[in-house]
Amino acid sequence: MMSAPAFEAVACYYCGSGTATKFLTAEDDLTGRPGRFTFVRCRDCSLVYQSPRPTLEHVKSYYESEYIAHRQPSDWGWLAPLFRRAIESLDREKLRIVDRYLRLGPSSAVLDVGCGAGTFLAHVRSRHGCAGVGVDFMDLGDRPALRAVEFHRGLFYDQPFERERFNLITMWHFLEHDYDPMRSLAHAHASLAPEGRLIVEVPRLDSVTFRLFGDRWPGVQAPQHTALYDRALLLKTMERSGFEVLDHLPYGAFPPYFYLFCGTAFRLLKGRGLNMQKAIYAYFAGQLLLLPVLPFLKRRNLAMQTVVCRKAR
Repeated sequence: MMSAPAFEAVACYYCGSGTATKFLTAEDDLTGRPGRFTFVRCRDCSLVYQSPRPTLEHVKSYYESEYIAHRQPSDWGWLAPLFRRAIESLDREKLRIVDRYLRLGPSSAVLDVGCGAGTFLAHVRSRHGCAGVGVDFMDLGDRPALRAVEFHRGLFYDQPFERERFNLITMWHFLEHDYDPMRSLAHAHASLAPEGRLIVEVPRLDSVTFRLFGDRWPGVQAPQHTALYDRALLLKTMERSGFEVLDHLPYGAFPPYFYLFCGTAFRLLKGRGLNMQKAIYAYFAGQLLLLPVLPFLKRRNLAMQTVVCRKAR
């Protein structure tokens, strides 16, 4: 009996074109697992995406055990307090962005797509008393932060949410992982309340760190990332999905320092993988050294971009 293929060719996520040119070839720089992964640029709309890509069944193994967004502070030994503070800082930054565009309260319903360990939902609940709902590809329902959350495992667009249920939908570094982003955005559009907000943060292809690191750019993150968005493609994707973009931020809640550190490490290691259990010491040491300039770097076009949207009128 023949085994199922591990990879599949795909058409452009944005326009459906099947014609593309090679953009770059990347390795799994995070874990060092063998393999080379090809990203192409659509000849018709210029979206950069991975093709062939791992099948859904095959890609699951890349999200197991060591995937950073799924780990808990206790996994980091005596550095757990530092890791916990880093996660808390990230969640505060996310909520600062949200609070600029939407007033939340106990009657609000918040959906976090690609919720990971669920700490952002827990933070929103503690600050605003909101009902939280999380969706993730992996089974993370046992994470402490998700115990007070309505958690759904699986593909976002397969979840049977009521129409116009949510006042806020967030996608913090989700869309670049998605296997059908236009379908997911259509589902978000249907699930968002008329005056609700959708906030999407993704790595930014037309950024300083991509120019620095190229095929070792942490935003490539092969093979988990399926598409790489520059500013123009992200804006067009949102508008084509029925959203009005209220604001585009040339930064995100996620710290750009992470991309500077990992990009440098990936260049040095050349595909051998980054042992985060050991690298975490150098990571925090470097962060302390750069502490005076981190606020200056934070809002520059270094690595991320964020869009804040509502339903088009």
